[in-house]
Amino acid sequence: MTAWLADLGYWGVFLLMMLENIVPPIPSEAIMGMAGIAVAQGRMSFVPLVLAGTAGTVLGNLFWWEAGRRLGYRRLKPLVDRWGRWLTLEWEDVERLRRYFDRWGGITVFVFRFLPFGRTVISIPAGLMHMKLGRFLLYTAGGSLIWNTLLAAVGLGLGTWIARIEQWMTVAIIATVAVALVAYVWRVATWKPREQR
Repeated sequence: MTAWLADLGYWGVFLLMMLENIVPPIPSEAIMGMAGIAVAQGRMSFVPLVLAGTAGTVLGNLFWWEAGRRLGYRRLKPLVDRWGRWLTLEWEDVERLRRYFDRWGGITVFVFRFLPFGRTVISIPAGLMHMKLGRFLLYTAGGSLIWNTLLAAVGLGLGTWIARIEQWMTVAIIATVAVALVAYVWRVATWKPREQR
């Protein structure tokens, strides 16, 4: 895969990172980590790699921000009214989220760029809550630049050990998703509308 990424070059890394954020075929940890190994082998250069990966990440996240913006949070009201039981929320919760995003949305987007899950998903509420494009791009690019730099540095510094790290990361991500799924099922089973609490 390292040789393949080196053959694809920076445009290939850009495209893979963009696709990873739209329809995740390969995790960013693998793309940037393996590309970092290619840097260690002298097949790629560090700075252009990080810039290409970050540009792809931003463009991929922009797709979901735009999808959320076009939908708009007010169009969620019929869905929340009808399916709120299964979403475990009421319209008041959506309004609270909007107020939160008005105040803390930028830093939330920035922080989510470092989480093993939700890095892309956070773009949807940012769009739904009509976060300004410039603000969204700034925080997305800043967080993604740091994250991609770290991933590429790990690949560069640890060379072929990245494969073992990736195995542990996969286990950690699966465990996290499993816990989140159990927590969701529990929340659905125990959730009650405010008037019944």
